[in-house]
Amino acid sequence: MFNIVSNHNSKINAPKKYTMEPLSLVREFIAEIWNKKETSQLETYIQPAYTIFLDNTDPWEGKTIDIETFKTRLQYSFSSFPDIHFNIQSAVADGDAVAITWIMTGTHLGNIGAFQATHNTIETFGSTIYHIKDGKIAGHSQVFDRTRVMHQLMKQK
Repeated sequence: MFNIVSNHNSKINAPKKYTMEPLSLVREFIAEIWNKKETSQLETYIQPAYTIFLDNTDPWEGKTIDIETFKTRLQYSFSSFPDIHFNIQSAVADGDAVAITWIMTGTHLGNIGAFQATHNTIETFGSTIYHIKDGKIAGHSQVFDRTRVMHQLMKQK
C-alpha cells in the first residue's frame, strides 16, 4: 500500500523519536538537517553507514560514508549556498523506501571548488528515493537538473 502525501506547508509537531514512520522521518530530516542546518542532530536521522547509490556528479556517488563524511558533504553545500532550502512537493512511502520530489532554492555565496561565488540565485527541481533501515535513513538515489543550476550560475546580472 502506498502512502501519498502532498505538500500543504504543514509542520511536523510530533516530538522527536529515535524511530519514526519513514515518511515523517524523511520530512523531518529535510526540515532539520537541510533547511535548518542542524547537523548536530544528524545521528537522529541517518545510519552510521550511509550509501549514495545514485547521485550523478556527486563525488560520493557509489560510496558508503560515515556520519562525519556526511557532515563534510553537507558543509560543501552549505558553504556554497548558505540559504539552501528544499521545498518538498510530494512524498510517497512504500515499505522501507520514501520518494520525494522537491524544489531547491539558494544563493551562490561560496565557491564550488575553483568556481567563484556568483551571488546568483538558483531554483531547480529533483527527486530522491531514501532507503530506510532500522528506523533511520541508510542511503539515497537521486536525480536533479544540475545543468539548470549551472545555467543560472553562469547568467550575468
